[in-house]
Amino acid sequence: MTPTDGPVLTTFDGGAALSPFRRAALLARLQQAAPQISAVSARYVHVVATESDPDGATRRRVRELLTYGPAYQPPGEPATTIVVAPRLGTISPWASKATDIAHSCGLDLQRVERVTEFVLVTGELTDDERLAAVRLLHDPMTQTVLDSRDGVAALFREPESEPLQRIDVLSEGRAAIETANIELGLALSVDEVDYLVDSFTSLRRNPSDVELMMFAQANSEHCRHKIFNADFVLDDEPQSTSLFGMIRHTERVAGEGTIVAYKDNASIMQGGAVTRWLPESPDVPSSYVERPDEVHVLMKVETHNHPTAISPFAGAATGAGGEIRDEGATGRGSQPKAGLTGFIVSNLQLPGTDETWEREPYGAPAHLATPLDIMLDGPIGAAAFNNEFGRPGLGGFFRVYEQTVDGVRRGYHKPIMSAGGLGAISADQTEKVRFPAGSLLIQLGGPGMRIGMGGGAASSMTSGENAAELDFDSVQRGNPEIERRAQEVINHCWSLGAGNPILAIHDVGAGGLSNAFPELVDDAGLGARFDLGAVPLEEHGLSPKEIWCNESQERYVLAIAPDSLDQFAQLAERERCPFAVVGTATDDGLLVVEDTATTAGRVPEERSGGGLSRPSAPIDIPMEVLLGKPPRMTRDATRIDRTSTDLDLSAVNVRELAYAVLRHPSAASKRFLITIGDRTVGGLTHRDQLVGPWQLPVADVAVTLSDLVGFAGQAMSSGERTPIAAVDAPASGRMAVGEAVTNIIAAPVGSLAGVKLSCNWMAACGRPGEDAALFDTVHAVAMELCPALGVSVPVGKDSLSMSTRWTDDGDEREVRSPVSLVVTAFASLPDVRSTLTPQLHPDTGTELLLLDLGGGRDRLGGSIAAQVVGEFGGPAADLDDPQHLLALVDLMSRLRRDGLVTAYHDRSDGGLLATVAEMSFAGNCGAQLDVPSVAALFTEELGAVLEVPAARRADVETALQETGAAGLARFIGRPTVEPTLQVTAGDQLLLREPTRDLAQAWDEVSWRISALRDNPECADEEHATVGSGATGLVVAPSFDPADDIAAPYLLRGAKPRVAVLREQGVNSHVETAFAFHRAGFEALDVHMTDLQTGRSDLTDVVGLVACGGFSYGDTLGAGEGWARSVLFNDRLRDLFAAFFGRPDTFGLGICNGCQMFAALADLIPGAEAWPRFTRNLSEQYEARLSQVEVLDSPSLFFAGMAGSRLPIAVAHGEGRADFSSRGSLETVERAMRFVDHTGAAALSYPANPNGSPDGLTAVTTPDGRFTAMMPHPERVQRNVQLSWTDGPLDEPSPWLRMFRNARVAVG
Repeated sequence: MTPTDGPVLTTFDGGAALSPFRRAALLARLQQAAPQISAVSARYVHVVATESDPDGATRRRVRELLTYGPAYQPPGEPATTIVVAPRLGTISPWASKATDIAHSCGLDLQRVERVTEFVLVTGELTDDERLAAVRLLHDPMTQTVLDSRDGVAALFREPESEPLQRIDVLSEGRAAIETANIELGLALSVDEVDYLVDSFTSLRRNPSDVELMMFAQANSEHCRHKIFNADFVLDDEPQSTSLFGMIRHTERVAGEGTIVAYKDNASIMQGGAVTRWLPESPDVPSSYVERPDEVHVLMKVETHNHPTAISPFAGAATGAGGEIRDEGATGRGSQPKAGLTGFIVSNLQLPGTDETWEREPYGAPAHLATPLDIMLDGPIGAAAFNNEFGRPGLGGFFRVYEQTVDGVRRGYHKPIMSAGGLGAISADQTEKVRFPAGSLLIQLGGPGMRIGMGGGAASSMTSGENAAELDFDSVQRGNPEIERRAQEVINHCWSLGAGNPILAIHDVGAGGLSNAFPELVDDAGLGARFDLGAVPLEEHGLSPKEIWCNESQERYVLAIAPDSLDQFAQLAERERCPFAVVGTATDDGLLVVEDTATTAGRVPEERSGGGLSRPSAPIDIPMEVLLGKPPRMTRDATRIDRTSTDLDLSAVNVRELAYAVLRHPSAASKRFLITIGDRTVGGLTHRDQLVGPWQLPVADVAVTLSDLVGFAGQAMSSGERTPIAAVDAPASGRMAVGEAVTNIIAAPVGSLAGVKLSCNWMAACGRPGEDAALFDTVHAVAMELCPALGVSVPVGKDSLSMSTRWTDDGDEREVRSPVSLVVTAFASLPDVRSTLTPQLHPDTGTELLLLDLGGGRDRLGGSIAAQVVGEFGGPAADLDDPQHLLALVDLMSRLRRDGLVTAYHDRSDGGLLATVAEMSFAGNCGAQLDVPSVAALFTEELGAVLEVPAARRADVETALQETGAAGLARFIGRPTVEPTLQVTAGDQLLLREPTRDLAQAWDEVSWRISALRDNPECADEEHATVGSGATGLVVAPSFDPADDIAAPYLLRGAKPRVAVLREQGVNSHVETAFAFHRAGFEALDVHMTDLQTGRSDLTDVVGLVACGGFSYGDTLGAGEGWARSVLFNDRLRDLFAAFFGRPDTFGLGICNGCQMFAALADLIPGAEAWPRFTRNLSEQYEARLSQVEVLDSPSLFFAGMAGSRLPIAVAHGEGRADFSSRGSLETVERAMRFVDHTGAAALSYPANPNGSPDGLTAVTTPDGRFTAMMPHPERVQRNVQLSWTDGPLDEPSPWLRMFRNARVAVG
């Protein structure tokens, strides 16, 4: 190799970047911009940076590493080339992971980057046409457009860093900070500008740009909640309590069961005793062991609205990632468990539709994503982060609303993107230690990059007010795989109990290190001294401001004692998780940040009278200046009465209205949001969104299990009724709380005493009437309703700039969100097994009971029916009497206890029509209803429909009387086997429609979005199945699942060892280890670093299981990077070959492990015919409960199971058995296949979720010792873990037999 002065760049052409259907879809969009474009293709191009010119052997090895995916076919005619690269000055997540793989493979290189080269076959393009085409090819927030691949050198250019700037307050006074406020996008208020001028004048020095940026982030509305802590003057009357003071009131009157509120990254509620399943020694390979523990429940819900409006995928992804970090950084370390995601946007304007509620388009600022773009990309971003991190997404909400009401254009051009969830924390880890001076201050996780500058301040501004370039600068990029690594380190630390090296921890979010580190030390009452030169960076040329304030994701800050550093380093290095000691806590109350890279050799000056002591230090201020008491805000608000005319439905065409209501996105099926998200990872899911044998998205509540052995758990639900707030904001708040409660009581919540609420408040503060509406809503919820219900609000968030303003041809325009309260309810459950779903049971002699909390008022204001006909609709639904809701809660407890209820569904968007229609869809049946009026069919008053046994009506009526619910109840009809929904009002027939036709309308939004987002052929196939009446899932084992065939071996006490192998990004190892343990094995935690360092060599195990997840984030192909780290390392290749070659061993690859095993097929005896597993035909992540058949095969895992037809969890993006480059479909040993409702091999979607030939989803070797399978049996080893089963919930599922078979095979 020849040394050079800078990095040597070598280009390697890659495969096709677009599948045929994505090419066709892109071409159609391009032709709208430039009709002369006749074809488009794209390929990946890799750029490898090395210190010196690579030799031939290195080039060959790099080319082999970067060969993946389908081959590229270049166009055969002249074309225009456009290269899309990561945004200049940033490093893509793909590059980070690909570089990790290369290093694991022993390649000596600095960085691997990837660009996409688009080739347009076209005539000459005008400048405007080219610009329009370019806009369709890239995301300006995260990408840059280059004229050719020659421009890729700019990606590696090391820019000169901007020098530290001083803002000359001492000479220019207030004007200096006012100028910086605009130029840096700080969003400082007038009072804050004055505060800074006074503070730095008192210090007798000029602030640096770093200090101002840090102050702006730490004191932004996003971080400090200034409006919620403000003094309010309402209609000239000073108010005695702040908004936050009212929220705190709920804890004072109903705080029983709250462990932590308002003082940490997440709140904590009472949990209970659990059995943890953890490695015995987290720093070395060790056996998993059961560990009793008292574990409490974490609760957190965040919003990421502004970033999602700018770049939907990245904004939603980092929103999910930030909330996950909150759950992991509570107390002294904790564990995220299950998530929810919600979106509210303006009208979608779906192509091919002409809906009545969308016939008055209003426009939007050009740099904001459209609502449709948000819903195409945002949910994928959030789901992708959750999937890759390994957190199941079990709930959420979706609403579309845009309407002019009382002269104000209401809507969500600035969307709501909500990310929340629940987690677990050991009872002895809930309080951060008030650590002493001298403690080490550590950054854990990813490196800093030039991204997310000013995000906290930008999120606090009205959309459209900030410069577009600053908006783009303020959003981050996500890398969930490294966040997973950091979480593994945190898990290891808290698993040490009293020996936990973490004394305190915070996540790095808004404001980056400039907010996180000061918060960490301020909690301990200390100051700190930091070194910018110690901050890990992945880019060169960052200014001090960019190093300290960037919002690079996947980072945590924590404090440890100096003598814990070696132990912590060992844990982090085993997980390959970067960390650095960045500073030290001090007891002088000062925050000092120096840059040793530029100040080496300088001696700090003595501080004299508060003057400048370290003239070159980017930050040198008292902590109290940053986080002390900046001026308290006063909000002077005036109420505005909003009005709306009543809606008269007496002359409406009920049939047309019914179909329109079911087509409205707020009432329609949400399946396009659900099947993209893993819902089973971790093995602790009991109830997800999909219900029954037909797996329809109608569940009211998410339910998780506390551990892998018991039946205790947690429930989580959402509630929001934001359109109502356009006229009556307090009513919308009460309805949001009511909906969250009516949803959560589908789970066995005994009373509301154990329910906790998260309240996320959004409003267009500063706009006429909005501050007052917010105040009145908080008062209604926190001072009146919650105390009456006996529930508290220990957690929440606010986003108070929910207005979008812009100019269109000189016309000032504004879209203003109504006051928007999103409520999430949480509860601990002693036993999850009596959770109810909306699935009807038409052949069991039942009838339908409506609980109407509106007491027959049937108000229509803000309803979907009103929106469909273009009106607001007059008075809105409201919770007029909290006692009605308490009566419903008591009734459900009574009916559940006495076995008097078999199905439950709350009444919400779409009213009674949508409620009963969804119950019918879930039961594959029909229903007959009788209602007093048309309004009663479409009102969205709070309530619920219950399916109860007709033969026990008298018992039900007794329960109604004794719980005080009789006055709210009405028997309204019954389910029918005939798949028809019939509605009468006395003698008048209002509606009689086949449920299939109604289901098709209800599914239309999901179908249309899926057809735009995914493979349209798959979208069409799935849409055709909705309401088809075909047989649903069946549980038909060919053996007795209760027969423990491994029991004789367990009685002998011998436990063969199985290595539970994981790589960075793997996330299913715990439940996999437990499945083998349950079958009689000793499960051993083995990380790939253990093999690379020699801590393990597999000679002491008889079994090897490669677990599911996202090794290296599926970069270079799912499982491929993991496999290549073996194949490119001679010692590891020999180690694996030796293990596979031993006659006494067995192996199982599950999902990501299946893909890895397939890529190692050349090392596995008898695996010559195995395929690779590549991108699903839908080109979408598929998370489903799928029907499979176990085939007759030699696999030791499936002995005695042949012929079984069973549901199993599926969760993968690359599961299609692909024989195009290796293997043989004709000779491969088939072990399992997807089957359709007839029991035949599934050839169509979604019964075949990935497009594998003949439905193939598991393969084995001729001797049966090694099996690779895409589905996840380890996640559904208990019946209680299945989304649907007709088996006893207290028994093992049929899938435990697989693991017991392995134990029998070992002998």
